[in-house]
Amino acid sequence: MKTENVSRTVLACGVGAVLAATALVYVPELVGRTPPPAPGPAERAAKAANAGAQAALPDLVALIADREKWLRAHPGDEASWAMLGAAYTERGLRRADAADLPRAEGALKRSLAVRPAARGNPDAQLGMAALANARGDWKSAKEWAERVRGANPKRWSAYPVLIDAYNGLGDYKAARKATETLAELHSGAVVRARTAQVYRDRGWREDAGAAALDAVALARTPTEKAAALARLGDLAWERGEPEEALGQYGAALGLVRDHGPSLAGRARAFAALGRTAEAVRDWRAALERLPLPEYLLEAGELFEALDRDAEAQALYERARTGGWPRAEAVLGLLEAEHGDPAAAVRRLRAEWARGHRSVQVADALGWALHRAGEPEEGLEYAKRATEEGLRSALFAYHRGEIERALGAEGPARRHLAEALRTNPHFSPLLAARARQSLTTLGPPPDTLPSDGDTAPTPPKRPAGERA
Repeated sequence: MKTENVSRTVLACGVGAVLAATALVYVPELVGRTPPPAPGPAERAAKAANAGAQAALPDLVALIADREKWLRAHPGDEASWAMLGAAYTERGLRRADAADLPRAEGALKRSLAVRPAARGNPDAQLGMAALANARGDWKSAKEWAERVRGANPKRWSAYPVLIDAYNGLGDYKAARKATETLAELHSGAVVRARTAQVYRDRGWREDAGAAALDAVALARTPTEKAAALARLGDLAWERGEPEEALGQYGAALGLVRDHGPSLAGRARAFAALGRTAEAVRDWRAALERLPLPEYLLEAGELFEALDRDAEAQALYERARTGGWPRAEAVLGLLEAEHGDPAAAVRRLRAEWARGHRSVQVADALGWALHRAGEPEEGLEYAKRATEEGLRSALFAYHRGEIERALGAEGPARRHLAEALRTNPHFSPLLAARARQSLTTLGPPPDTLPSDGDTAPTPPKRPAGERA
């Protein structure tokens, strides 16, 4: 897999939280009848969101239609405007359709116009935070959600939104603390999913797997269970077990047959097992369902590895022109590897300057600097990416290649071997290059360095960092 980035993490863990932030405001007009009718799709969506679960996409669409109709007759209902805005954001994430984000902004602003933030309206404020996360504006998301938390520290639905914002900013300590608070305030699959994410980011793979397994058991809806199974598949994939991953993705697709993350996961697992025809089939289905830039990049690299260069280039160009926000790290990697490395450096430096200092941005910037002919500075960022805790084969590969370019053969050999040990199939294109680089380096020398050898220079602090 070429990218291990924020977009996939949010799809796995955060989408349900978008609507959950405002779900409590929805009261179906049918409440109060005796006996109550069977819940309709809009009510099912609201019920799932109240528990922090993902609703089925058709139910989410029904909820949007229900609130749109209601608001045409009741334009002063700020709670329904907030609910509609959150639902637009979630639908945009679930479909990878950025056109829903301006609709979300319009609805949330209508809610805040009726009831300004100064008078409360936490539902709209959390909706704005979730929207900012969807756009990759982690700083704004943090500000909106922290305002709600400050007014009501026990509002559990603020914490998943905060966790996404902190992860996007690279503030993993704050993300861990927010996850602990969420576990004190709420229970169920949403909490175990977040806990699995924290454990994964710290490199605690066994703990992450156990928490993800709990999330499967606690899932309340088929859609939520499919997302939890896909998360188990991702963890299996990242530790180099494509057969196990294939089983988890298959189980998820048995529940939701067009589950985009599971189609993409199954495609990469098939590719790792040499079942390339099936991999190509599933990549096409995944991209039709969920055309995320990271999926376009991964699929393009499979086609390139298969010497289908025209198809690969078409996918790369589609990723460049798709207009999906929150994709700077992915697009930076795309340009660094398959386009203009200098442009990638400019793009990623700007992202870093905005305070978006996740390990994904650090890794992408380090690789772009290396590809642009600045490996010394690139190594500073590569070290930051690999030393946070996340066990990423891609990050280790990038660091190893940068060290090889600098003549640091021992560290290069160690990190290239680590990449392949972590996941021998991490990329259909780059895993083969890692093996070739190790062959070129050859085995380690039999003799120890002499006393006169110079010790490695400690890494410099990345530009703009304070001590």
